Amino acid sequence: MATPHVSRVRSLYKRILVLHRFLPIDLRALGDQYVKEEFRRHRAASAAEVTSFMTEWESYRDTLQTQVLQSAPHQPDSVRFGADLSEGKLSDFQDEQIGQLYELLLESTKPSRQFDIQEDSSTK
Repeated sequence: MATPHVSRVRSLYKRILVLHRFLPIDLRALGDQYVKEEFRRHRAASAAEVTSFMTEWESYRDTLQTQVLQSAPHQPDSVRFGADLSEGKLSDFQDEQIGQLYELLLESTKPSRQFDIQEDSSTK
């Protein structure tokens, strides 16, 4: 049986992936990949890192959920998802995290997509 912590992490992970279904398809693919890598990368994190990790990802979930609900009457491509980072938050980042953030910025703002993503039209 999973511990309460493992259940909480798994629930957060699954909820974020569900919310990504409401993003434009290219952002969904990028977001899904990033979330999976980050959660994998932090499997063996220290208690202090886990606390910060969960706080930030829970904040992301809450922000995304609010934006998804606000975008419901609109086309997903016409809505701006995300939030600006304050200088205070940026100063807490390690050099590696700044590099990851920059790579994410470059990937998310590319004029031409890295790969062609198509909606799955088959019913499950």
